[in-house]
Amino acid sequence: MGQRLALGGLACSSWVVGEPNYITKEGAKRLQDELARLLYKDRAKVVQDVADAAAQGDRSENAEYIYGKKKLREIDRRIHWLTKRLESAQVVPPRIDGASRIFFGAIVEIEDEEGARATYRIVGEDEIDTKRGDISYKSPLGRALLKKEAGDVVMLRRPAGEVEVSIISVRY
Repeated sequence: MGQRLALGGLACSSWVVGEPNYITKEGAKRLQDELARLLYKDRAKVVQDVADAAAQGDRSENAEYIYGKKKLREIDRRIHWLTKRLESAQVVPPRIDGASRIFFGAIVEIEDEEGARATYRIVGEDEIDTKRGDISYKSPLGRALLKKEAGDVVMLRRPAGEVEVSIISVRY
């Protein structure tokens, strides 16, 4: 599995060539929107800022110019990454068959041994957002939940030890 990288406030991962890049329709839209913003808004602004800073003269000690060039490289790197990920993306349509088992795109409510409940949505690696409860299907919890259904109890290994979680509900 690839290494975790923090880019643009979201956790993203490097990928293994030949591995499918599954993504939800909403996730693909978010990546496309970010790419469009970077290409047509952010990059144009930074290019103008760099041009303005360059017009001030000596570039070797011009912090605005140096920072602008660095920011431009970061934007270009992110544009390249987004383009490659979107090219390899396989959008998984939402299930409409009333499946009771947990598959990609499922919204799952679980309860741990102490009665604490949490809700997660099983998504692709490029969509992970723990604040929203979006976890990867490749994460330890995501893998443990796949193909289970409401009422099942799953043993989850974590650094603090094993914990049992009960699946309360599954919806799409």
